[in-house]
Amino acid sequence: MPITKQPKKSEPLWKEWDYKAQKKGVHHTIYSVNGDRYTGEWDNNQKNGKGTMMWKKSGAIYDGDWKDDRRCGFGTFSVSEGAGYRKVYSGGWKNDKRHGYGTNFYSYNEYFEGEWYADKRSGWGRMYYTDGSVYEGEWYNDLRNGEGMLRLANENRYEGQWKDDKKHGKGKFFYLDRGQMYTGVWSVDIPKCGTVEDFGRHEAPRPTTYPLQE
Repeated sequence: MPITKQPKKSEPLWKEWDYKAQKKGVHHTIYSVNGDRYTGEWDNNQKNGKGTMMWKKSGAIYDGDWKDDRRCGFGTFSVSEGAGYRKVYSGGWKNDKRHGYGTNFYSYNEYFEGEWYADKRSGWGRMYYTDGSVYEGEWYNDLRNGEGMLRLANENRYEGQWKDDKKHGKGKFFYLDRGQMYTGVWSVDIPKCGTVEDFGRHEAPRPTTYPLQE
C-alpha cells in the first residue's frame, strides 16, 4: 500500500494578503477609502505614537499622540477656515476626547484654559468671554460649579459659590464703580439675603448712599 503525504495546510489567500498589509512602524501617508489620510506611526495595524490625521469631509486636522487608533496623549485639533486653519483645541486627550489640561478656542477672543474630563470642562479653569469678562474657578460637567470668581469688563466682580453656571450659595459682589460690596446668599443668580457695605468711598467715581438694587 503506497504511503501518501498529507498536503500542508495553507492559510486562505486573503489572510496572507492581510498579513502583508499590516501597518507597523513609521509610514508615509496612508489614504482611507473615504479620502481621509494619516501620516505617522503605526503598531499592530493601528495608529500608535505620533501622527497627523486629516479628515477629507470636514477638512479638520489632528496632530499629536495616538493609542490604539484613538487620540490619546497630547495633541492639537484644527479646523479649515478660509485659506488656512484655525486652532480649536490644544492639550490632553484620552479615548478620542479632550482630557486633562488643555486650551479650547471657541472664537478668536473667547477661550477656555484648564482641566477637562471626557470632553467636558471639569476641575479648575479660566474662561475668557467675548464681552471682556473672565471667570476663574471650579467647573463640573462643562458648567461653572463650586468656588469661583467672575470679573466683568467694568471690573465689578463676584466671588463665591456657583451651581450649574449660576451664582448660587454664599458669595460677595464688588461694585467698584459704587464703592459698595454685597455679602450674602445667592439663589439661581439672584441675591436673596445679605448686607451692603461701603468700601473705598473716596475712590468711587460717583459715591452713592442708595441701597443695592437687585
